[in-house]
Amino acid sequence: MSKIIDAVSIVITCGNEIFAIQRQNFLKAFPGYWAFPGGKVEPDDSQFYLEHSLTKNIDPRLFGAGVREGREELGVDLSQEILNGNVERIDSLGLAVTPDFNPFRFATYFFRFHLKFKCDFVIDHNEAKVAQWMSAADLLQQYDSGHILAVPPVIKVIENLGRDPMVQKIEDLNFSFDHEHYVPYIESLKSVRQLMPLSNTLPPATRTNAFLIGDNGPKVLLDPSPKDESEYFKLKNTLHQFGVDQILLTHHHPDHHEQSVKLAKELKVPMLMSRDTYDRLSSKFPNYFENIEIRLLKEGDVVTEWLGRKVLAYEVPGHDEGQIALAPEDMSWFIAGDLFQGVGTVVIGDSEGDMRKYFDTLERIISLNPKVLFPSHGIGLGGVNILETTLEHRKLREKQVLHFYQEGLSEDEMLSRIYEKVDQRLWPFARKNIQKHLEKLKKESKI
Repeated sequence: MSKIIDAVSIVITCGNEIFAIQRQNFLKAFPGYWAFPGGKVEPDDSQFYLEHSLTKNIDPRLFGAGVREGREELGVDLSQEILNGNVERIDSLGLAVTPDFNPFRFATYFFRFHLKFKCDFVIDHNEAKVAQWMSAADLLQQYDSGHILAVPPVIKVIENLGRDPMVQKIEDLNFSFDHEHYVPYIESLKSVRQLMPLSNTLPPATRTNAFLIGDNGPKVLLDPSPKDESEYFKLKNTLHQFGVDQILLTHHHPDHHEQSVKLAKELKVPMLMSRDTYDRLSSKFPNYFENIEIRLLKEGDVVTEWLGRKVLAYEVPGHDEGQIALAPEDMSWFIAGDLFQGVGTVVIGDSEGDMRKYFDTLERIISLNPKVLFPSHGIGLGGVNILETTLEHRKLREKQVLHFYQEGLSEDEMLSRIYEKVDQRLWPFARKNIQKHLEKLKKESKI
């Protein structure tokens, strides 16, 4: 069980407006997410506590953390604002505890400071891409239009304040679900439902995202691959809340298709995939798709609709020759499959992997510049910074491989030098990456 760390989130309101920020896309934690100022509680934060009628029911540590974060992130002293009479009231909106399947857990206390007059904030733009006052209704409309990426508790705060700007208590800010009967799912972007069953994937990842897309069109489920019968049962129960019209496989790797055929037969729905994925699975498992309607996808095919925008298929080879990605026509988001990992590292290997195509695909998606990227393992991320970092890392790795090759090192020697600090159980996969770098260098006549 992960340690739970106390944190605070400061919701500052004035009239019907809320002060909200969007985090910079280059940050490591929750890049591009909309949030409220705040952070973890430090051991000595109680020194910032102010005894006052407005604070008498607030834990001194939590209040002190809010004051410190206000100074650090906004350049405002909330204690002084209280003494100046500018704080009309302080509401303890609720508590949200990070679910137990997350390796990093926080107990976040949401406090609303309702002001009589707006403060002048000094924003750290190394942290905040956007920082502005917005009406609660406008903020909610932005989320409902698919323009806001946020964690579930923040979304609940936005939804409640959007309905009632003067709400003083928000029930059930916690992300909670029935572990025995359902898989966890989140909707960090409106109508992009991310179901997270446990799967037989490579460590350190333990889950493969099964996205459910489609509101004005067919409800399309991507890559349902629960690891066993128990998880399959939980996934089916969760899906009953929404319904499924089609199942789409992004590519042929086991942690993306296991039990998908069984689910398609039970739900009596067609399956969508690329010709390459269909051929590879049919070759490996004869009669695998027997009695299932198959629809083959290619670049530019319209798969469904999301918030009134057409969702298109994109061919994204490199990790897997037949991999398909999805994105709406306005690039509000891009489901990139295994082109990058929120958890772990992408393997380019075997007959389906091609390092040159992988480089090309990353460069293409970077040029498309989607606002949010969703991986198959991990959470959505704002912007394309993760792809730029991934590509730069691969280029650096290729320079290492080329250098060691020119020095006459064998694959084994390269492996031990490059991946010295990596768990040796993962070395077989690391070796595949080295081999694909060597193949690329040969094709380009560099070795």
